[in-house]
Amino acid sequence: MKGLFKSKPRTPADVVRQTRDLLLFVDRSPETRESKREEKMSELFKNIRELKSILYGNSESEPVSEACAQLTQEFFKEDTLRLLIKCLPKLNLEARKDATQVVANLQRQQVQFKLIASDYLEKNMDLMDILIVGYENQDMALHYGAMLRECIRHQIVAKYVLNSPRMKKFFDYIQLPNFDIAADAAATFKELLTRHKSTVAEFLSKNYEWFFAEYNTKLLESSNYITRRQAVKLLGDMLLDRSNSAVMTRYVSSRDNLRILMNLLRESSKSIQIEAFHVFKLFAANQHKPADIVGIFVANKSKMLRLLEDFKIDKEDEQFEADKAQVMREIEAL
Repeated sequence: MKGLFKSKPRTPADVVRQTRDLLLFVDRSPETRESKREEKMSELFKNIRELKSILYGNSESEPVSEACAQLTQEFFKEDTLRLLIKCLPKLNLEARKDATQVVANLQRQQVQFKLIASDYLEKNMDLMDILIVGYENQDMALHYGAMLRECIRHQIVAKYVLNSPRMKKFFDYIQLPNFDIAADAAATFKELLTRHKSTVAEFLSKNYEWFFAEYNTKLLESSNYITRRQAVKLLGDMLLDRSNSAVMTRYVSSRDNLRILMNLLRESSKSIQIEAFHVFKLFAANQHKPADIVGIFVANKSKMLRLLEDFKIDKEDEQFEADKAQVMREIEAL
């Protein structure tokens, strides 16, 4: 008789619903007796692992697009993402890693050619505030950071984060003493400032004053070598991007900015020197140099030419040599 009443296999939507119920239990039931709580936790971990295996496939099978679509639709139908983010600190390390991968994958899942994660996040932007502040929690920082980077693949989310008052916090997160967390924050910061060109250009134009004041003092003039190296490289990426041409023109018209770049050019680190040169050449190439910039170039002309003359890079690079010769010609002509 037993065989007649086999339980039906669970659909992807069932797994999401059960995960949601278990998350609600974990979120609301601090007083439950220990054995019941452990049982529910163990069930929750299995469910999250199953969500991951539906989305990514496993050693025996590839993911099935119909199952992924069902899962995604059910996941964003209710507040499962909010619950998962909220309960993440209560999970064990393996379940946190699985949950982070599930959230990452769901940002890319299309249902009928639509990224429904983007629509959900648009109505629940406050979740980004939880993820950003996650950098202040040593245990959660890398999980929340990875989720945040996946969410800002959506332009509307990136725009929210860039314009949020919490954007300023990244200047501190990048300098946290924990190397892994600081590096993760730097990766998110870079993604925010390079992925969505038109949004970034608008943000930099509107927030030029405070943003570059912070950028110069906290990052380019940081006492930490890695922070300076990453910052000068990212500065070059931003200013050399065509979308940011108005911002670049403004940046290279400032004597304070020129002074900082000249200091970076004199660093003992070859990699900082090279990245600084890529920004410095924009000051030299500017055909409308303000008088005070011309004054600095003229006053330091022989020093600069000597420095550039001795400036060699390890491997042969025709483009670099051509740029250097052009910069030297510009300075000599002043």
